[in-house]
Amino acid sequence: MAERIDIDRRRFRQIVRGKIKENLRKYISRGDLIAPKGKDRVSIPMPQINIPKFRYGGEKGVGQGKGDVGDPVGEGDKGQGKGKAGEQPGQHELEVEFTVEELAALLGEELALPNIQPKGVHQLETIKERYTGIRQTGPESLRHFKRTFKRALKRQIASGTYRPESPIIIPIREDKRYRSWKTETLPQSNAVIIYMMDVSGSMGDEQKEIVRIESYWIDAWLRTQYRGIESRYIIHDAKAKEVDRETFFRTRESGGTMISSAYKLCQKIILQDYPAGLWNIYPFHFSDGDNWSGDDTSVCLQLLDKELLGQVNMFCYGQVKSPYGSGQFIKDLRKQFPEHDSLITSEIRDRDAIVDSIRDFLSKGK
Repeated sequence: MAERIDIDRRRFRQIVRGKIKENLRKYISRGDLIAPKGKDRVSIPMPQINIPKFRYGGEKGVGQGKGDVGDPVGEGDKGQGKGKAGEQPGQHELEVEFTVEELAALLGEELALPNIQPKGVHQLETIKERYTGIRQTGPESLRHFKRTFKRALKRQIASGTYRPESPIIIPIREDKRYRSWKTETLPQSNAVIIYMMDVSGSMGDEQKEIVRIESYWIDAWLRTQYRGIESRYIIHDAKAKEVDRETFFRTRESGGTMISSAYKLCQKIILQDYPAGLWNIYPFHFSDGDNWSGDDTSVCLQLLDKELLGQVNMFCYGQVKSPYGSGQFIKDLRKQFPEHDSLITSEIRDRDAIVDSIRDFLSKGK
């Protein structure tokens, strides 16, 4: 019975996964699947799945026997309710829980994202417990049931207490065997994501929300590829500064834009904390493409060519459409680096384009 329930549960889970994949673009673009701060699970409403129901008994019971659809049950009071009767069915939604990691894997399946091939190693190490043998003492949670059973069976056969017609095996203290383990230290390839965002006056709340949603799912996907990820956040208008995550998504600024200030700070962080030979480095810059001057754009292009692109796995620039931005910067990047392997650009016209932009950035598997 338990095995049948487990099979049904897995089948139902697969149905739910299919429903989520069908509507994944809608969920992601609206930000419905972003987990609350500090949580690794989200609840997802699934209004189109019929839940199986048990039916007990034979011909008696509510919903069975004689009668037509719509006939009243019993003789309750009539006309005592308030308001007009409706003709549409109610919305009955089932909420199912998924981990952020499971949803990131679904995103990867839907977008056909390749697994990333990390480079280098990192100084930090991961601790792993590995079971290596059997011993006679240990906690009950690690008792090896098969070994214990065989030991008890051998003892009872040897002592003549075993009865084939009544094959009851009762282990005693001397029969019990437990798994033993040792701790292994494993090096891990880790990554750093450096998020940069233009917070000048031309970047409105809608543009910042698009950046928040897209960066969340980029972060979630990369965490499925690496054991450890560090995230750094840079905001800039005419001047760049490093901030925490909350400040990054909530800052409202005004004034002009000098993109080179963010690229210089990004380069400084990489040189100080993340040697290119040991770290997998992913800078993501989001802007509306409106830079202060052509001279500053030239500085940005030089920084990319001489410094940044040679150090990172990939440098991603996402240009969010804004009614106030010129949108020129992405044109300059594409003209200067028409086929550079480490530079990826993407235009994000609105929320519906977020999924396509994520595919643009992560489809190379670098």
